[in-house]
Amino acid sequence: MNKKDLSESDIKAKFITPGILKAGWDEHTQIGREIYFTDGRIYVKGKMTRRGKRKFADYILFYKPNVPIAIIEAKSNSHSIRSGIQQALGYAETLDIPFVFSSNGDGFYFHDKTVTDGEIEKEISLDEFPSPAELWEKYKKFKGIKTEEQERIVSEDYFSDNSGRTPRYYQQIAVNRTVEAVAKGQQRMILVMATGTGKTYTAFQIAHRLFKSKAKRKILFLADRTALVDQTLRGDFRHFKDAMTVIKKKVVNVDGKDTLVSNNKRGIDSADKAFDVFLGLYQGLSNAEPGVPDAFKDFTKDFFDLIIIDECHRGSAKEDSKWREILKYFDSATHIGLTATPKETEEISNQDYFGEPIYTYSLKQGIDDGFLAPYKVVKVTLDVDAEGWRPPSGYLDKNGEPVEDRIYNRTDFDRNIVVEERRKIVAKKITEFLKGYNRFAKTIVFCIDIEHAEGMRTALINENPDLFSENNKYIMQITGDNAEGKRELDNFISPSEKYPVIATTSKLMTTGVDAQTCKLIVLDSNIGSPTEFKQIIGRGTRLNEEYDKTYFTIMDFRNATDHFADPNFDGVPEMIKEANQEEDLSGADDIEPDEPIVDDLDDNNEIDFDEPEGYPEVEGGGGVVEDPREKTYVDGVEVTIMGESVQYLDESGKLIIESFIDYTKKSVNEQYRTLDDFLSRWNSEEKKSVIVKELEEQGIFFEELKKKVGKEFDPFDLICHVAFDAKPLTRKERADNVVKRNYFTKYGKQAQEVIKKLLEKYAKDGIVTIESTEVLRLDPLNELGTPVELIKSFGGKVKYLEALKELENELYKLA
Repeated sequence: MNKKDLSESDIKAKFITPGILKAGWDEHTQIGREIYFTDGRIYVKGKMTRRGKRKFADYILFYKPNVPIAIIEAKSNSHSIRSGIQQALGYAETLDIPFVFSSNGDGFYFHDKTVTDGEIEKEISLDEFPSPAELWEKYKKFKGIKTEEQERIVSEDYFSDNSGRTPRYYQQIAVNRTVEAVAKGQQRMILVMATGTGKTYTAFQIAHRLFKSKAKRKILFLADRTALVDQTLRGDFRHFKDAMTVIKKKVVNVDGKDTLVSNNKRGIDSADKAFDVFLGLYQGLSNAEPGVPDAFKDFTKDFFDLIIIDECHRGSAKEDSKWREILKYFDSATHIGLTATPKETEEISNQDYFGEPIYTYSLKQGIDDGFLAPYKVVKVTLDVDAEGWRPPSGYLDKNGEPVEDRIYNRTDFDRNIVVEERRKIVAKKITEFLKGYNRFAKTIVFCIDIEHAEGMRTALINENPDLFSENNKYIMQITGDNAEGKRELDNFISPSEKYPVIATTSKLMTTGVDAQTCKLIVLDSNIGSPTEFKQIIGRGTRLNEEYDKTYFTIMDFRNATDHFADPNFDGVPEMIKEANQEEDLSGADDIEPDEPIVDDLDDNNEIDFDEPEGYPEVEGGGGVVEDPREKTYVDGVEVTIMGESVQYLDESGKLIIESFIDYTKKSVNEQYRTLDDFLSRWNSEEKKSVIVKELEEQGIFFEELKKKVGKEFDPFDLICHVAFDAKPLTRKERADNVVKRNYFTKYGKQAQEVIKKLLEKYAKDGIVTIESTEVLRLDPLNELGTPVELIKSFGGKVKYLEALKELENELYKLA
């Protein structure tokens, strides 16, 4: 057979693979074939989703597992030897691989990124493919790995528990770059990885490799929330087993009174050299009480070799914070920061401390690769928010006190003044959305503060009395001050637990909450900080296809999603050296005080944390418990919705904003280019409900269209009018037109009565209702006889269905 007639698979089997094997590459441990490195972006169409194409490389060559150094793109022999090089270069850029090859079976076209002086690209024969040792030597030189000690560190194996789990490509890059940087002596570095992309797993693999290679023997994982330490403890770090401990607090007598200081799970000095890996809360390492030495000073300054700072955009970003004092004390250790949202302002900078990110994996990239959930936005604007509200002269609040005469706006509502009607309409719109989507979709409602979260819980209960009466955990307040709510946090984030469904919160759930199945995020808080906004959005980005979580929706009442317009939203922020004086930052830093505030306190103001089975107690940390604010409460204020719009990410990642009308028109026109196309489909479809359901799944909100066009119109007329500018007829007008034509005289007396009653039912409830045979059991048709009797009057079920089809044709005649 002519070589040019061979398929690409044959070319690989007969020429390319033998050439690689001849160069000494191991078939089982070093050669990866047709490796998929993305999952394929999820595209959302209404309620339907589909996966885009996954990216894969024909060959990826590994010096050792999870250390890729070469990529090969194969083509059939009808292509040139270099025809796959540009595609391979694109993949190599993504995968951080320096050696790139293209082949059509005649030889290899070699692109060498490590060349700085000489031929970057050249053609080599099938017998000249480089060996693993050759490429590794070039790789080491390219990466600046010069000594045997450095090579030993970067060659350390990844952890494997034989479960089959392997790091994703971006986790590989993050781990390998970090280990290489540590091996070369870099002391400060930061990894920027979007929420939901596995920062803790990445941190574990870094810690494991550095620990096993003996490059770092004493390791501290530092966080400021109990949930973060607990998740780390129960998660991948559990593999450190007996080498790991959690820094907690114990009571000692200082100046005649009991005081909390640090110790480990054995109840002895926390500087015990028996442990190698320590998990600690910032609050567990510092003491706020005057005269009591900071707990971190129980350790010698050089005790830790490596400190991993989780969510380092918070306390550790600020130069004069207690976090920095701890890090400065352990200055000789290597410090690695982890965050999804690096912070850069005039006063606070991650980059000043850690330097430029060693690797960044953005939210946009995670969505494009199909590892993170895409999102839609439903934006609701209330008139009092947009226009402000001024109390009439002599207006009294609910306590009978005069309300200060000024204009109250969006930043005032629920912070300084509570308009009960506003809360009710927000709860109503949330409930309305869930009723049309899924009333058991896990939902987080972000509020201004704890009082607002408490009030929204009440408003939502009143909108959902049926489901709340079935289970009073359907809606729960989960805030820093609410012990019962916090106890339900694990159940809320557990995919297998049905309740709670709706969580109202203020600051507790903005970060450190792995809500895999959260499908609706409601923003009713003034979010001035892009960092806080991105953290909140991160609560919805995790995928869980087993539980049908493939995308999520953001419902925005406060224009918070304006942050999407920030060109730096998905990238590493630029330094901001001047604050924008016109920007409304009211409440923007509420979740980021100078020092984190402990919120895991019981009624006795003592630390309260349920001890995980088999692990030591974790103390302190959590979200913020805000000091109560004085608020004015008013009612009787008329609040209306000015506008609602749909926002969604298009295929280029750009956020598109459209009105419901425009969104509907565009969605319909994508499927039906002309009115004739739509009429043809409508008339040919056996059941119109099929088309209605399809349109609903594309995101058509018929209830919203009825509000804009008229409640008395059928889905058919709503679509014809909105998408094709046709004059709509009410259901009653259509039914009356059928009666005037008197086409049904050919049927017997009882059958004619059935048709008349079906028309009455259509005029009242619409086409979907009369298409179901269940309609024969409903008023007014049940007055005529049993369903069997009514169907018999047409001569049987087939004849009845034919008559119903004819009735529908008559209803939708245009003339």
